[in-house]
Amino acid sequence: MIYYVYLIKTINGLKNKSYVGFTNNIKNRIDKHNSNKGAKATKGYKWELVYKKRFINKSKAMSFEYKLKKNRIKRNILINAHNKKQN
Repeated sequence: MIYYVYLIKTINGLKNKSYVGFTNNIKNRIDKHNSNKGAKATKGYKWELVYKKRFINKSKAMSFEYKLKKNRIKRNILINAHNKKQN
């Protein structure tokens, strides 16, 4: 099974928040975050996908997710790169 580690950020909110997670169905997961059925930290905000990386097994995805969650600098680099593509 294929797994994805993803980075999402809030859309035009008062707060600039980001969230890292992993899933095997990225579209369904983003839809859950946007309908307040995702992780507790994502409730009450609208989200957009900033980054995704594909893995062929769950343990590698979980390992990368953990590293990306802890690395705020890398997250900000990915968000800034996404923002530049949008403009």
